[in-house]
Amino acid sequence: MKFLRKILDNQSKHFKKGGKLEKLEPLWDTFDFFVYTSGEVAAKPTFVRDAINLKRMMMVVVYALIPATLFAFYNTGLQINIELANLGKSAIDGWRGGIVALLGSGYDAGSIISNVLIGMLYFLPVYFVSFAVGAFWEILFGVIRKHEVSEGFLVTSLLFPLIMPPGIPIWQVALGISFGIVIGKEVFGGVGMNIVNPALAGRAFLFFAYPAQISGDAVWVALDGVTKATPLAKFAEGFQPDISWLDAFIGTIPGSMGETSAIACLIGAFILIASGIGSWRIMAGVMGGMVGLSLLFNLIGSATNPMFGMTPEWHFVLGGFAFGMVFMATDPVSAAMTMKGKYYYGLLIGLLVVLIRVINPAFPEGMMLAILFANVFAPIIDRIMINKNIKRRILRNGS
Repeated sequence: MKFLRKILDNQSKHFKKGGKLEKLEPLWDTFDFFVYTSGEVAAKPTFVRDAINLKRMMMVVVYALIPATLFAFYNTGLQINIELANLGKSAIDGWRGGIVALLGSGYDAGSIISNVLIGMLYFLPVYFVSFAVGAFWEILFGVIRKHEVSEGFLVTSLLFPLIMPPGIPIWQVALGISFGIVIGKEVFGGVGMNIVNPALAGRAFLFFAYPAQISGDAVWVALDGVTKATPLAKFAEGFQPDISWLDAFIGTIPGSMGETSAIACLIGAFILIASGIGSWRIMAGVMGGMVGLSLLFNLIGSATNPMFGMTPEWHFVLGGFAFGMVFMATDPVSAAMTMKGKYYYGLLIGLLVVLIRVINPAFPEGMMLAILFANVFAPIIDRIMINKNIKRRILRNGS
């Protein structure tokens, strides 16, 4: 490692001012920082607030996403094997031929290993495209603006495939992540300046530009000619989904690759809260808003709209609610910053997601739009909280 450190130090002169590659200094600094921690440290202990920095913060989020990612591998393969079994032996044999060529003769349809491997075949191409295209835009803007490339794109590039359905065309992945990075973040000035979550901005773009692959009654498409309604869509149509609440809580249901498992999201929530990266106040606000409004709709009831009868426990485990609450709503850049403001920000998301799901059953998801809407109002919420605090201090001090 010391040998590699020496090589990097010797080559760095070419990227400094006056060097032949000085225009690529942001790219070089980013590579050096990813390989090693920053070589620049505070000279005195009084400058150190805690041991966390942006790099460590982003890595904690990546660690928190691991359970959802691993379950995405398993459940995507599981749902595909279920559909193959429904199609019959000829479909299984025909599809298995290509899988055996990739996975080997030991492929066993329905086993945990085969589910994981098949899921990886769907997830990893989406992730690699998301990472490569996202990195391209981050590096390009870093070079143009002459600033370091933030580690934040590591999280965005992982979040984006997790909120995609397994059959999403690769070119749409590239288009969506490009919109999220460029329009959702870089046009505002880059990391720390964006007002909306970049991953959700990219998904919203695909939702409105190509709704057939992102929304609708049969959004789950992983095999040619096979579409499948998600449990949330079945609720909206008035049908009780053929799954148990425990199935939905574990996540063995159709849906976006990383959003189905509520228990995986809760593990991630524990990691984020324990590390101080994710705000439990925001999560509590989201839960409070969702439970309160859904119970109100349960009391009101409706003879024509079955979504009025969806209970809080079903709202929690279906769709992207748990994933959005834990990983999207708590984005420290686009969320509210004040302590009390975080409660109101989370409450707004919880209320909006239920309102969208129930009042507009044609769009039974709601979490994506609820978070993006709250992102826009986060600065206003913070300003209201700050002004109220200023008024209280003035009254308390008598001036």
